Amino acid sequence: MASAARQTGSDPRAARVFPRNFLWGSATASYQIEGAASEDGRTPSIWDTYARTPGRVRNGDTGDIATDHYHRWREDVALMADLGLGAYRFSLAWTRIQPTGRGPAVQKGLDFYKRLVDELLDKGIRPVATLYHWDLPQELEDAGGWPERATAERFAEYAAIAADALGDRVRTWTTLNEPWCSAFLGYGSGVHAPGRTDPVAALRAAHHLNLAHGLAVEAVRERAAADAQCSVTLNIHHVRPLTGSEGDADAVRRIDALANRVFTGPMLQGAYPEDLLKDTAGLTDWSFVQDGDLERIHRPLDFLGVNYYTPTVVSEADGSGTHTSDGHGRSDHSPWPGADRVAFHQPPGDRTAMGWAVDPTGLYDLLRRLSADFPDLPLIITENGAAFDDYADPEGNVNDPDRIAYLRGHLAAVHQAVKDGSDVRGYFLWSLLDNFEWAHGYGKRFGAVYVDYPTGTRIPKASARWYSEVARTGVLPATD
Repeated sequence: MASAARQTGSDPRAARVFPRNFLWGSATASYQIEGAASEDGRTPSIWDTYARTPGRVRNGDTGDIATDHYHRWREDVALMADLGLGAYRFSLAWTRIQPTGRGPAVQKGLDFYKRLVDELLDKGIRPVATLYHWDLPQELEDAGGWPERATAERFAEYAAIAADALGDRVRTWTTLNEPWCSAFLGYGSGVHAPGRTDPVAALRAAHHLNLAHGLAVEAVRERAAADAQCSVTLNIHHVRPLTGSEGDADAVRRIDALANRVFTGPMLQGAYPEDLLKDTAGLTDWSFVQDGDLERIHRPLDFLGVNYYTPTVVSEADGSGTHTSDGHGRSDHSPWPGADRVAFHQPPGDRTAMGWAVDPTGLYDLLRRLSADFPDLPLIITENGAAFDDYADPEGNVNDPDRIAYLRGHLAAVHQAVKDGSDVRGYFLWSLLDNFEWAHGYGKRFGAVYVDYPTGTRIPKASARWYSEVARTGVLPATD
């Protein structure tokens, strides 16, 4: 498969120098790493409930212990410092701070994050706090979850608590991580928590996540430091047609509306796309969008977080339910309401352990499109990485040349996008650690640092050392 560098005519054998102030980091999520599921006042989130439900997660794995970051956070920050990372993107566990999703905070939960942030700052690492990475308090789900407007209102209260507690330390805030997954995998196909399968609930959830974002931006800007930056992280799908037919072009349009513009429309432009409303008119009249909602959602952002792993290839279909090839997990229920006549196809090329095609050109094309659509909005790659079947050899080393090749190709694509005019200001490798990979349990390893789960031992992989050198120098070395 052609690399982004080759696609745009640059020499893949040449070293690439990133801008001097380019931000290099890594990312994690609370439920995937923290463990301590019942300690210090933490109560169940929807992912605790989902993971403990038989048949939902591979091997019956749960995040009860995960990588035990709650107890080993100093060790993990020391690892980041050793790798020379300039920033760390982590998420706050809502139920660790506000166990029921209502009322006052638990001080022990806030203190954990204060200690973590202080240690990061002491090591010269910028903390980037994500308010929500999929772990809704179970009590709020029991009251209706994201399909209910009240959940967005509770989220605003939680955001205010977090900003009051950490706003003097944290200067970079992200409201939501991948709300598409929360809405459409959680309430549409059911392959993510809470596991519901209602297309109208998925659309309602998408709107209330949008509203929660806008309300959280308001709360952070009111309470955090004056120089605090606000953002949201979206898993923008780079959608390609299988052929040049008109039907396939329309399939791209439909999926682009459901995957991308359902969020970028209200968040960045102040309106839902007309074609999205028309495509889903048979399911809902969108009357859950109330007067004033769009104004509250459409708040100025300091940058847009972009998560990218692989492109999405679609075609016109006969309505037979071929959505199961979309790369997001198999289900008898579609995460694509109003798109029954769209088929998904596996892109060509090498694959990761997740079965996802390795294609850096998709990242390049995505960044160029976002720069064209939103030319005044800076971009940061908030997740990019790959799972491979890593193992420690008898000497205790973990060699992962496939991950190094993946990172080299995708960083080359980012560099080329910057060279061609995209305002990309940073890159966060997913993930710092091997961890609980949602419905895949502990069977997929994305980490730059290998975790031996029985002992908790951390072993930096070869890719961690390779990425460390890039982060320290700002130079992507030439290929062999």
